[in-house]
Amino acid sequence: MEKGTKENPWILQTPPLSSSYEMYKDEKDGRGIIVCTVGKTILHYDARCINDLHEMLKAHGDWVLLGSADENKEAKPDTVEAWGRSPENPVGGWYGLKKGFRGRFGMYIPPLMEELGLAEVEHNKRNNRMRAKQ
Repeated sequence: MEKGTKENPWILQTPPLSSSYEMYKDEKDGRGIIVCTVGKTILHYDARCINDLHEMLKAHGDWVLLGSADENKEAKPDTVEAWGRSPENPVGGWYGLKKGFRGRFGMYIPPLMEELGLAEVEHNKRNNRMRAKQ
């Protein structure tokens, strides 16, 4: 059975390996999305984020801090989190799609990219980084 479906989701660990969560591909309003389930909380991310983040990391060419933050908190500059909500990214803003739950891009998307073989992610207690696999 194909991995990354509702019936067979990816089971992932946060970068510090402190908790697990599930992700799978779906569609909503004609748009490809990534559904992320953390406990009882469900987040949605624009599925474009995978290719777009991979391209940004390849262009950057080195490690980038993850900088995970909730939607209502300021993202640390020059981090994956800041890029995931920046008007300068390819979608011109948030990759997170559910108002109030648009943050934590830097926490949940990098392990998926590692699972897909697109990135290397550090697994320290704090200040983790990622870079593209070429």
